[in-house]
Amino acid sequence: MNSSRFQQLNWDIDFLATNSIVRSKRFGIPAEAKSVRFPLRLLRYWFGYHLLRTEAERVGRPLEIAETGVHTGQMLEFYRSCPNPPAYAAWTAVDAVVLGDKLRKAGYDDVVEGNLESPDFELPREFDAVVMLHILEHLFDPEAALARIARRVKPGGVVIGGFPVVPEAFRQIREDKVRAHAAPMGHVSVFSPQRVESMAEKCGMKAEFVAGAYFVRSKGSPLENSPLWMKFNLLWGAVLPGWPGEIYWLMRKPA
Repeated sequence: MNSSRFQQLNWDIDFLATNSIVRSKRFGIPAEAKSVRFPLRLLRYWFGYHLLRTEAERVGRPLEIAETGVHTGQMLEFYRSCPNPPAYAAWTAVDAVVLGDKLRKAGYDDVVEGNLESPDFELPREFDAVVMLHILEHLFDPEAALARIARRVKPGGVVIGGFPVVPEAFRQIREDKVRAHAAPMGHVSVFSPQRVESMAEKCGMKAEFVAGAYFVRSKGSPLENSPLWMKFNLLWGAVLPGWPGEIYWLMRKPA
């Protein structure tokens, strides 16, 4: 890990306070989170947006994007609600159960139904960027799923993702406990910053950005009306990425 994990401290958070889209009835976050100006719950989409934005700026052209585990399409909806988001060439939705008509109305250019854990799963073509937000923790073999995804990432392209995190020393203990009590479609894999870097290496990629998201999160807390509180949480996550909470990352395939 290096200083690149601190870049998010310079990213824009101001638009979160006035974003009407994420506070609409259809946007899938709890009502308590919608009641505050800077809900930490939105960081999963905020990290995804800014990592895609910086990648589009880096390559200087619209990206071809695939998103796995799209559910009802909150990531794309958030992306399009941001101020002056970079244009993208295409955005493909990938999920085990896809809401085709709904997702196309939400703006997805293509919809692919497929199980990431199936040995024969493959993306339909190569992409500049693949988004995997809060999906790998639901898979029993996330390394294998990531390797299947990496095969369809263009040379020099990226995979962007995030999930809950714990320190490496407690990861296996926590995973054993989670699997023993897992609900259907629940969490079955547990991650640490070290596992993120190991996963990248195993599929021939490099983890360029790895950062935690927050110190503590409480839905609707008055603290989440303060931009200073959000910035403190981002700084905490940058310094201590393995602190129990969430971690976000970008892996790059060699050009």
